[in-house]
Amino acid sequence: MSDIFDETNMREALQRYVPNGETVLAGIHAIAKETKVTGVFGKCVRTECRLIPDENGGTIAFDKKKYAAYDIYLGITQSSLVIVECEGNDYFYQFDDNPDVNGSDIQELTSALFYADIGTCYSLADIQSCEMKKGWMGSIKCFISMRNGSYFRLILPKLGGLGKGMPHHAQYREMIIARLEGSIHKI
Repeated sequence: MSDIFDETNMREALQRYVPNGETVLAGIHAIAKETKVTGVFGKCVRTECRLIPDENGGTIAFDKKKYAAYDIYLGITQSSLVIVECEGNDYFYQFDDNPDVNGSDIQELTSALFYADIGTCYSLADIQSCEMKKGWMGSIKCFISMRNGSYFRLILPKLGGLGKGMPHHAQYREMIIARLEGSIHKI
């Protein structure tokens, strides 16, 4: 568990999901209380653990949910929000192989995509709303909803764990809060 509260480990975990040309500006350890990731993928087939591009494949609607608390790293880049679990977790997956896609943003895959990797990186411009409230012991309760229907209920702790593994936690938390509050676009 102590490896979770290590800034170097956090940066490495976040950087794996950062878009090309961007870097992690700030990252913290946080707690996800509830997660719903949704997406619609075109011209693909699904296997036991991933979506694979296929010219003859269909359109697949995907939901990935978790209603229990778990540790995450939350980071921001120049234009992205990155959410990465600290340890492997199980999710509830739902698929619709024949979805009604009216008005849906259909993503075309260029390479295989593991289910675990879906919902790890979002454009800050895709944030529909972000509500923040004071929580227990200086924490911030944060509810982020995305334009595609995904959402995250998070707790941003005041401290970055015991010890000195995350010396920039307070500074990075304030940067993340300011960026989230500044990136909200009204529809």
